[in-house]
Amino acid sequence: MTRCPLPGISALAVTALALTIAVSAPPALAHEGNPNYRSDIDPPPQGVSARMLNYDDSVEVTVERGRELLVYGYEDEPYVRFRADGTVEVNRRSPSGYLNEDRYGEIEVPPEADANAAPRWEPVAEHGRYAWHDHRVHYMSKTLPPAVKDESEVTKVFDWRVPVELDGEKAEITGTLFWDPVDDGGVSPVLAGALGAAVIASIGLAVWRIRKRNRRDPADRAKPEAW
Repeated sequence: MTRCPLPGISALAVTALALTIAVSAPPALAHEGNPNYRSDIDPPPQGVSARMLNYDDSVEVTVERGRELLVYGYEDEPYVRFRADGTVEVNRRSPSGYLNEDRYGEIEVPPEADANAAPRWEPVAEHGRYAWHDHRVHYMSKTLPPAVKDESEVTKVFDWRVPVELDGEKAEITGTLFWDPVDDGGVSPVLAGALGAAVIASIGLAVWRIRKRNRRDPADRAKPEAW
């Protein structure tokens, strides 16, 4: 096995460590959640469970088998449909689906997206569970909310609602968005991700040097190498 300059640690172990750091990177780097906000969800209607993913980024809904749930978009058009058999479908003609691709809705909606058109349903998930980004649950500006007077204090920004239809009856998924300052005593997700990337790069370079050294001729290995 390739030897590592660290006593008792193989290059394989170093690589495993790098992979562990990579997969444990903060979710804020992979998505668009903002750690300065927290969007809480109220208890949903019976037969439905819901939770917020990544601070204020996505709503994940699970619907009991045998129940049907329809989520409406920003123009009250059919957006997401949970079928009784567990199939989840998205209306590809809903403008909301395209707007949700960017945190601030800064995207051009294609002409075929029409809130008044007949839905074009496409299966996207099974087992009655699906998560989507929703602009109604987060703050749609890059500036500080007017409600926040002191950035060091937890502050309510607004209450939010997502209209739905459960088994043919009108209902809502509701919650509250809070300004939630990052603890100065900790490391922010962005900084943690940057540090993790730097560690991975350093480990990768060390492993490359080890392998390069072991590929040299035996005569050359006796020569001292400046690290």
